[in-house]
Amino acid sequence: MSKKVVVLAGDGIGPEVTRVAMRVLTSVCERFCIQLETQEFLIGGASIENCGLPLKEEVLAACKSADAIFLGAVGGPKWDVLPKENRPEVALLRLRKELDLFTNLRPIKVLDALVTASSLKSEVIKDTDILIVRELTGGIYFGEPKFSKMVGDEQMAVDTMQYQASEIERIANVAFEAARLRKKKVSSVDKANILATSQLWRQTVNRVSNDYPDVVLEHILVDNCAMQLVRNPRQFDVILTENMFGDILSDEASMLTGSLGMLPSASLGNDIALYEPVHGSAPDIAGQNLANPLAAIASIAMMFRYSFQMDEAAQLIERAIESVLEAGFRTSDISTNGTGFLGTYEVGEKVLNEMDYFFLPYI
Repeated sequence: MSKKVVVLAGDGIGPEVTRVAMRVLTSVCERFCIQLETQEFLIGGASIENCGLPLKEEVLAACKSADAIFLGAVGGPKWDVLPKENRPEVALLRLRKELDLFTNLRPIKVLDALVTASSLKSEVIKDTDILIVRELTGGIYFGEPKFSKMVGDEQMAVDTMQYQASEIERIANVAFEAARLRKKKVSSVDKANILATSQLWRQTVNRVSNDYPDVVLEHILVDNCAMQLVRNPRQFDVILTENMFGDILSDEASMLTGSLGMLPSASLGNDIALYEPVHGSAPDIAGQNLANPLAAIASIAMMFRYSFQMDEAAQLIERAIESVLEAGFRTSDISTNGTGFLGTYEVGEKVLNEMDYFFLPYI
């Protein structure tokens, strides 16, 4: 078996966590006799500094021909002064749209070893295991018209939230199929009491649910969902939601795990997928060996599961992560006492060492 992976380290802590993640990817490929080819390119702010563009056409072309893409992070205040069409984040949005990465999967699982790392009470979050299924190529991020202009002597801006029934239908099918492999419950999040797009969302999800009589469907307004995530997160199994709501709710849900540094993600299309940690570029700690690499490593596990269809390899990585945490090793963001934590690369080495131990059953 051979696989081609495009690597986009990006900005801020992106290069640091990517370096660790690539070591894990290479190690697992060697263990399972996979011939790995990687291509590395600049993206986001790093690409702007190099050539003036957040995403070059040759990079987009390479992504389209890859088996999978790994992204570290893009963005930072350094580039906030640029016109919106040339900021680092445009690269990520363009990748999502051009590759039709309409499904974003964000697992929210509270590990026993980190049950005290969250700011919420342990008894509230213990055993939480949620999969957020976020629509990624529609909604207000991509709707038209989108503009800012002067009206008289005052600045005015417009963003358009827009969805077609077919976009809602395909992401709903993903959520229901995922629920069938879990606890068979879908919580569909909308704002149907106010928004026309949410009313269409709810109607379409109801129609799709008829094909899944074995899955329980509930509808929940986004403001109530935000409250319930911190009140009783264990009530959720699969959360299905549109683009902007999913962006906000998944960041809120990350605090159940103790840190954004623990959250992996997979952005899936029909032919290609992109994997990235959720934590962003965190420029304030970039280059200091402080970043938590576990979300990036867990994103590699998702790559094996969804792009390579190798669940045993994914489980190997995930077991190694859990073992490292159970042994008490922490980065600063999940250290409960604020002392005695390890750096980015040291935690990466711990995971690699644990994989050596756990690999024995697969030989």
